[in-house]
Amino acid sequence: MEPHHYQHLYDILTHAQGYIFPNEIDLQWGILIVVYPFITGLVAGAFILASLERVFKVKVLKPTYQIALLTALSFLLVATMPLISHLSQPQRAYEILITPHSTSAMAIFGFVYLWYLMVVLLLEIWFDYRPSMVVWSNEKKGVMRLVYRILTLGVNDVSPRALKWDRKLGYIITVVGIPSAFILHGYVGFIFGSIKANPWWSTPLMPIIFLFSAMVSGIALVMLVYMIISYFRKTVIDLNVLDTIGKYLFFVLILDFTLEGLDQIQRIYEAEESFEIIKLLVSGKLYLTLFVAQGLVGTLIPLITLAFLQFYKHKIKVRKSMYLIVSILVLIGVYSMRWNVVIGGQLFSKSFSGFTSFKLGLIGLDGSLMAAFWLILPIGILTFLLWLLPPWKMVPEEE
Repeated sequence: MEPHHYQHLYDILTHAQGYIFPNEIDLQWGILIVVYPFITGLVAGAFILASLERVFKVKVLKPTYQIALLTALSFLLVATMPLISHLSQPQRAYEILITPHSTSAMAIFGFVYLWYLMVVLLLEIWFDYRPSMVVWSNEKKGVMRLVYRILTLGVNDVSPRALKWDRKLGYIITVVGIPSAFILHGYVGFIFGSIKANPWWSTPLMPIIFLFSAMVSGIALVMLVYMIISYFRKTVIDLNVLDTIGKYLFFVLILDFTLEGLDQIQRIYEAEESFEIIKLLVSGKLYLTLFVAQGLVGTLIPLITLAFLQFYKHKIKVRKSMYLIVSILVLIGVYSMRWNVVIGGQLFSKSFSGFTSFKLGLIGLDGSLMAAFWLILPIGILTFLLWLLPPWKMVPEEE
């Protein structure tokens, strides 16, 4: 064993408390497994917000429709990377798409991922942008003309009948995509909830809690992206759009808070043999991330602020600033929730008699810099997609 491995082991043992089993000294799942469900949640939540305009005819959200789809695609393209990077083989990320395994709860995610990426998101974006790409392929010159011609896949018909079929097929795909988005992130919650040996994870509500927190984070992200795009394009932010997104965010946040509260109340009422160790966990090692970051900063403050904004209709700049702050706080809260589930569930021993510790490193394949890279990369992809497929330059649809 290398000297730095001995030092790492010594650091962990000096922070261990009580009795822990030998295989629990070092956490198997680190920061990258926190990033993985956080990114997939952003994907599902952004798509569900987009479906409000397409399926449920919330026309006030039309300025955010394409933004939400492109945001979902940007993060979905990176969703598998934290998992593979955690295994020290990031160059093999594509294999989850071509070799899904039906007997593994983790590997079967490949089926869900491939369906959602290839059938739902890419097809919906293609049907939505096809008429505009046909026009751009005729207007642009040089390389970009060739790029847009390739993206049209040779389908250059822009007759009223063809456009009608584009809208109809796009609508069908969106309808199919709504339960697909639920499955995408609900399945991530199922992976944790199905681990019976861990009482912090093993609850039937885990998939539902993950799903609603995903909706919360995705809606908050689209609100933030919409405001940032408007700022850089120097266009006026439509407060009706922010108010509508804020209203849906408020209601979903209430449901998410209620479900997590019910889960905790059930744990307290049942008071199983693991209750005492979990009580010590949440009041000690997870106090800051659970009660402060997730509960206060990420839930209560946004709820109170959003409730206030439902009635406060004055001072436009103040309202915009409050919506900006709320979206950031919600994202912090959901990320903290992922941390509390993934990291918190590994901090206590299966003996229910001790705790281990987790030291987040800066460098390495499972360090904070790598986690930051996988969180920043989708933003770079989104920037490129907004340049390639700008929603504000799309050909207006004929009603």
